[in-house]
Amino acid sequence: MATGIPPTPTPETAPFWDAAKEDRLLIQRCRACSRHYFYPRPFCPHCASADVEWDEVSGEGRLMSYVINYRPVPPIDAGAAQIIALVELDEGVRLLTNIVDAAPEPDALPLDAPVRVAFEPRGDFKLPVFRLVDAQ
Repeated sequence: MATGIPPTPTPETAPFWDAAKEDRLLIQRCRACSRHYFYPRPFCPHCASADVEWDEVSGEGRLMSYVINYRPVPPIDAGAAQIIALVELDEGVRLLTNIVDAAPEPDALPLDAPVRVAFEPRGDFKLPVFRLVDAQ
């Protein structure tokens, strides 16, 4: 079981966390301009429309950037390196997340590598994380 600090949902983020409990990734989408966006907010950052909805997305994407954190904050195991990554979903949204089940070494983390969402328990919630597609 993964360790870490559980999320603290707000009214704006509750649908995201409720879906994650069910192993589903929801991202907001603007009905006016049809673009997805993240982080959750009540208006579209592209066109300012308030006509937005939650949309279940594929969870497929690619690794854009990362940093290997060798000194994670407790309660994460201090001996385990953490891969903090920027992932771009196929829907065009970028998420700050973690890459799991991969060696924390640059040779094992090629940029533009395909990734797929997975969900790890965090208290009463689940956290969307990503795995390299070849590592599945």
